[in-house]
Amino acid sequence: MPKHLPLSLLFLRLGVFIVFFFWTLDKFVNPDHAANVFAKFYALENLGITIVYLIGSLQIILIFSFVMGLFKKWTYGIILLLHAASTFVSFGLYLTPFDNLLFFAAWPMLAACIALFLMRDYDTLTLGKNNLPV
Repeated sequence: MPKHLPLSLLFLRLGVFIVFFFWTLDKFVNPDHAANVFAKFYALENLGITIVYLIGSLQIILIFSFVMGLFKKWTYGIILLLHAASTFVSFGLYLTPFDNLLFFAAWPMLAACIALFLMRDYDTLTLGKNNLPV
């Protein structure tokens, strides 16, 4: 294994975690905004604050398990699927790129999620079973 691969994967994981962490915090700090995002992009109308808080609570468990490198097949896979969904539901915004430049940041993050999932066995700087650095 290349010497710096585990450290590189850790940095990718931390970067993805930071984005997901603030998306998750948004569900608690500004649940109306999160509900509007669900309505606009996922056609989930009238979720209500309780449902947004529930989604946020589940997401907190997921993202902290992900950042610690626990249950890699599942957490990395779910993170990949969630981010892929958020990237592709925004597809219409990519058709007017200069009005929606910030949305293009989703593509390199999607690439990072794919790389993490595909190379999860080499991501050894984790708290997962038998993965503690020596």
